[in-house]
Amino acid sequence: MEKLEEQIAHLQCTVDELSEVTARQETEIALLTRRVQMLMEREAQREADGGGGVILGDERPPHY
Repeated sequence: MEKLEEQIAHLQCTVDELSEVTARQETEIALLTRRVQMLMEREAQREADGGGGVILGDERPPHY
């Protein structure tokens, strides 16, 4: 019986640790999601203002 109680205590500790990790990850994901949204809005505004002249990869500028 003591061995079972010990295993249950160990499992409960593991569950608590995993719960903390999950909560921390949820907070971090929410923060990163907000940052990505802000960057996308900023880039959309930049393109709308006509300043979207960044060339990505193999893209050639329009004057080629």
